[in-house]
Amino acid sequence: MEAIYAVWLRDVIKFFRDRGRLIGSFAMPFMFLILFGSGMSGAMQAMLGGGSGGGALADFDFVEFMFPGIIGMTVFNTAIFSALSVVQDKEFGYMREILVSPMSRVSIAIGKVLGGTTVAVIQGLMMLIFVPFIGVSLTFSMVLQLIPIMFLVGFTISAIGLLIASSLKTAQGFQMVIQILLFPMLFLSGAMFPLNGLPAWMDFIVKINPLTYSVDMFKEIILQPETMSAPLRQAMGLDLKVFNHIITFTEEIIVVGVIGAVFIVAATMKFSKAEA
Repeated sequence: MEAIYAVWLRDVIKFFRDRGRLIGSFAMPFMFLILFGSGMSGAMQAMLGGGSGGGALADFDFVEFMFPGIIGMTVFNTAIFSALSVVQDKEFGYMREILVSPMSRVSIAIGKVLGGTTVAVIQGLMMLIFVPFIGVSLTFSMVLQLIPIMFLVGFTISAIGLLIASSLKTAQGFQMVIQILLFPMLFLSGAMFPLNGLPAWMDFIVKINPLTYSVDMFKEIILQPETMSAPLRQAMGLDLKVFNHIITFTEEIIVVGVIGAVFIVAATMKFSKAEA
């Protein structure tokens, strides 16, 4: 436990000392939420048949729809890129010192994942400062529900990042692989657009994408779909179906939890075999 704590604490301290990273973490969410979200709001409402006289669909707010996805995007990016420190430590020789120490490699791997998870949760919560400016109604109870979901999602994505980082030797290679992997997963998760009317092959990718279930959990908490009319809920793509079954919030937790368990086992096994 001391080894896990030491590795976790190092990653958290590095996060708070890197002011550029703290400030820069707001740049992309701000661009998507304020510029992209506000600019596309009218177009999305018109595409969905809303606008003046649109009945229930006239209540469609694209910025409000995007906000859970923005939180998800922040958690995803932070969690998976936290594993970049593993590759950087390899390049600078610090990882060699850790691996030859008496600390268990499993403890090091778990500490790295927990460190990335903690930082992802912190940055996800920092996105809540946008709430007063976009008109989203968020209660203290919703925030309390968001924290464990952020932790679960961050843990799963951090484990995926560690597995990838354990297989690569350069930071440039890691960043390229992550960009190729993350952006398709992000755009096919429902974070930016409703997942309606997709071709069968793309719909299949959506259903096996772990980010789909993660984003949907954020939407369930923040948007409160049960309070919406059926047409509006359908237009916003809030009835996620898998094999003709509308998946529940509990089932989504199980899916993400199982994926996280599989990847943390794979990541620790891979990390344990890493060369000193």
